Amino acid sequence: MTRIDAHAHHLPDGYVEVAGGIPVLPAPLEGLEAMMARHDIDAAVISTGPPGAFLGDVDQARELARAGNEGIAAVVREAPHRFAGLALLPLPDVDASLAELPYALDRLQLDGVMLLTNVAGTYLGDPAWDAVLAELDRRGAYVFVHPTLPPYQLPSEQPVWLYEFPFETVRAVAQLIYGGAFERYPSIRWQFSHLGGAAPFLAHRLASLADREPEAAAAAPAGALEYLGRQYYDTGLSNNAPALAATREVTATDHIVFGTDWPYAALPPEGGDPAPGLDVLGEDVRRAVEAENVAALVPRLVEAARQTLEA
Repeated sequence: MTRIDAHAHHLPDGYVEVAGGIPVLPAPLEGLEAMMARHDIDAAVISTGPPGAFLGDVDQARELARAGNEGIAAVVREAPHRFAGLALLPLPDVDASLAELPYALDRLQLDGVMLLTNVAGTYLGDPAWDAVLAELDRRGAYVFVHPTLPPYQLPSEQPVWLYEFPFETVRAVAQLIYGGAFERYPSIRWQFSHLGGAAPFLAHRLASLADREPEAAAAAPAGALEYLGRQYYDTGLSNNAPALAATREVTATDHIVFGTDWPYAALPPEGGDPAPGLDVLGEDVRRAVEAENVAALVPRLVEAARQTLEA
């Protein structure tokens, strides 16, 4: 096996239709498949990505989540050896999200869930979403965390993805640590996009809360560094030596998985190697990052891809 992309996006037609036009790059399936062929990617984990289901209307969020989930599931059904699919939840509606989970994971047989760093200003790990995390923990679910727009007016004209997205991930990670969610729900298999944003670089600063304000860190008894080390991180938009060095300081290399973040990916124009920056890992580690480590998150896809390639 060559590569499995643990971070790629697809916007199903039904999702786009219900959304009524959304300000994101088009993500047609044929474009994703062309990218995979060009860069020797055997399989991919797909999600809708931001803005998610909630566009300001709770009723629309339920309809959007259902349309997105059915569209993603249709892709997986057509090519289960090439795609795994992640469900969209209609947060901030907790009851609707709890109803959508069995439909998406049991009936549609999606492989996991995508959660955004915040929805309408409520950050991942907030107690308001505990019932959803408790159910995901009960299932031992695979949860992919993607940044989204912050809940405030941007202070500059620079694009939101330039640095706001990485800091969004830090906010979500800090809330998950110090809100106690990582401690309470240890069976969730978390994957954080873009090598955790800025979280690995800020790991020791995040951990310093336990010394400086111990009462604020009471819900995280294992310590921030321990919780950070347990998570999985994908290399989407982060296939470079500085980002990898910081991440390898907080977790083992078997917790790093390859990702492109297509269609937002900054990929070489020529085919073949989509991430030359991963060469700093060495051949054996790179092979594990690109094709083996993701088995801990989506074993079904890894096995299906392997069987197809061996056939």
